[in-house]
Formats: sequence, C-alpha cells, structure tokens
Amino acid sequence: MSSLMVEAAGGIVWREKHGEWQVLLVHRPRYDDWSLPKGKADPGETPQQTALREVEEETGLTCTLSDPAGEVRYVDSKGRPKIVRYWHMDPAPTGVAFTPNDEVDELRWCSVRDAAKVLTYDHDRKLLRRATHRDDGAHEHG
Repeated sequence: MSSLMVEAAGGIVWREKHGEWQVLLVHRPRYDDWSLPKGKADPGETPQQTALREVEEETGLTCTLSDPAGEVRYVDSKGRPKIVRYWHMDPAPTGVAFTPNDEVDELRWCSVRDAAKVLTYDHDRKLLRRATHRDDGAHEHG
C-alpha cells in the first residue's frame, strides 16, 4: 500500500423543491456506485477550488461554497489512503446542461432520507447525516 495521501474535495449540493431540501447524487458507471460529487485535487489547487471544479465537471452546475460539511477518510480502490473534504454548495440559477459521460452518467436529486438509501458507501451516508443534523436532530441547511 502506498503511503502517499490522495487529496480530494467535493460538495453536498442543495436545492429546495416544493418546500423540501434535496441533495444531488452522481452515478459513476466505472464503479457502478452512487456518491456525492467529488474528485482529486490538481497541483496547486486549494481544497475549495478542487471542490468547485469537480462539482462543475461532474454535474455541469456552477456552485457557490457555503460552510464546510466535513471530511471522510478511507482506503481507495488502489490501496491508497484518501481524504475527501466536502462543502455545502448552492447551485447558480443557470449552469451548463448535464451531459452523461464516462465519469458520471446520471444525476439524481434526492431528499436526505432517500439519499441515505441510494448512496453506495457508508462513509457518504455518515457524512450526509452529520452534515444535515445538529445535536438536536434538526435539519441545518436552509
């Protein structure tokens, strides 16, 4: 196993629809999984720049950063330790239309409850749960 830490960043992208907050999930055909949009940092990028770039590349949405949403650490498919830092994000009213591609072939807006069922990885479910609830269990975003 390599000891070089893989640094990545992404976003929990929110929208309000019919009075309910929804979060955006991406399907990656290479892994056949559902996750939050994210990706590896380019040389010289800050984590915030990486998060904004990756979300736009994967979803076509131009977003603005809000508060940090947390981080997850795990060993990636190549056996390397990986850290992914996330921010809450709000999409701009206009953006580039999503085009399915080899990296992400589908987007899905879900309620937080549904997202917890759709997300493939437990670390994503835990992050979403931590990022959307205060100690009293109330929804924070919005």
